[in-house]
Amino acid sequence: MPFVVVAAAALVSSLVACADDPPAPPKPTVVQSEPPPPPPPPADPLEQFHTQKLTWGPCGPFADSAEAREAFGGQNLECARLMVPLDYAQPAGARITIGVLRHKAAGERIGSLVINPGGPGASGMVAAASLAGQAGGSPLGQRFDLVGFDPRGVGASRPAVRCLTDAERDADRADDSETDGTPQGVARQEAEARDFGSRCVQRTEHGAAMLANLGTRDVARDLDILRAALGDAKLSYLGYSYGTQIGYTYAEAFPDKVRAMVLDGAVDPEQDPLESALAQQEGFAKAFGEFVTWCGKQGKCPLGTDATAATKAYQDLVRPLIDKPVKVGDRKLSYEDATIATIQALYSQQFWQQLSQGLTELDEGRGETLLKLADAYNGRGQDGRYTGVQDSFTAIGCVDNPRITDKARIADMQRRAAQAAPFLDDGKPDGAALDTCAFWPVPNTSQPHLPKVEGVPPVLVVSTTGDPSTPYQAGVNLAKAMKGALLTFEGTQHTVFLQGNTCVDEAGTAYLVDGKLPAEGTRCSP
Repeated sequence: MPFVVVAAAALVSSLVACADDPPAPPKPTVVQSEPPPPPPPPADPLEQFHTQKLTWGPCGPFADSAEAREAFGGQNLECARLMVPLDYAQPAGARITIGVLRHKAAGERIGSLVINPGGPGASGMVAAASLAGQAGGSPLGQRFDLVGFDPRGVGASRPAVRCLTDAERDADRADDSETDGTPQGVARQEAEARDFGSRCVQRTEHGAAMLANLGTRDVARDLDILRAALGDAKLSYLGYSYGTQIGYTYAEAFPDKVRAMVLDGAVDPEQDPLESALAQQEGFAKAFGEFVTWCGKQGKCPLGTDATAATKAYQDLVRPLIDKPVKVGDRKLSYEDATIATIQALYSQQFWQQLSQGLTELDEGRGETLLKLADAYNGRGQDGRYTGVQDSFTAIGCVDNPRITDKARIADMQRRAAQAAPFLDDGKPDGAALDTCAFWPVPNTSQPHLPKVEGVPPVLVVSTTGDPSTPYQAGVNLAKAMKGALLTFEGTQHTVFLQGNTCVDEAGTAYLVDGKLPAEGTRCSP
């Protein structure tokens, strides 16, 4: 019989065990175990911040300036402190607080309308308090809690950015060394720029860590914590000027948390500081021309009645201040102060009479009115104390933008700026000195770019044709980038919503309350 290989399974199944063979072992029982449960979702490291309860109380203790004390004296205002992480990468680490002010809705409440007036460095609490006094009984005041917040490092938020003392700020304004374009002058300017950053580190609580987390990126994160703490599922927001940058930065970071946004006086998201400064020079030059035309119709204008000769007339008034400032009490009006006063007045036609008066005084050897305008721009009160707005302006701007160190590009921009706004040309050779941001002690946290806002509901962008600070085209560009609606105001001023123009106010209110956008191409006039 030939040998046959049989499969082991067949052989076992066909043989009958002999009595002497040991019994086959029992087959092992296979136990089917349940799969392990999925791991729990990671805990939200920001939960304690989102779920915090705001403790509302009197606003008096939050006032850090005469302007704030006056604004916070209004009726039906309450204030609180919002807790946020200093560094969002380390939410369990140090904490800081954000000052918040609220005027509660007088009627059927939709939610909160959070407001920021810009700067960077301006107080949203003061802005909301002022707006509540004007619009508390309007449809917006009826339907929304009007809420203002001071961004981190600003105003009543703690810690506040501090770089220069009051005396140092006065001295800096009186010093016109920035007009010195010689190598020695440039070296001095750059040394002062380095020193400014060092002082900010030394005098601001948490030092470099605070400065590194001061930018708009982190303000937008604070805004989302504020939204949650206010109990709003989605954000309704009103931002002016730099406040538009906070708005579109928030929309990019939290597209599913936006209900509605009015962005008035748009900061161009694609421009770096040099490009933005050049656009502003062009805007202020246009506003200066409008002022000259107005001034010439007033009977007696310190710049004369010939618009083509007005630039030289202005230069003849202010340039001598570089070498011989005008004494004003125990202070002096410098060239820098005179030009800053002019810029402050060109923001709105309501200041044009003061500018005309100030230039008339300067022609007579006096500087009281121009110094007051410059003080307003710089946040200096009558008591000689500064609000810190200029410290914050510089610190936030430096951490928001890449540093610019290409001196050839700086020189080119200086040349183009002098051509764009000759009334601001000091007549001295430029030296292309690097600015404070070129030496900033911490890296920037943002880059200019068009916001990516997929999924964000349409926003309303308001842009003014003669806006000197945030030129009209920036609003056009932002509305297109955000796939929103553009509302055009034909005027010469910086921002317009809720400032008395019925056409603009009704369109913005209808959008915020009912979500109704104005028809494409809508334009409003004074």
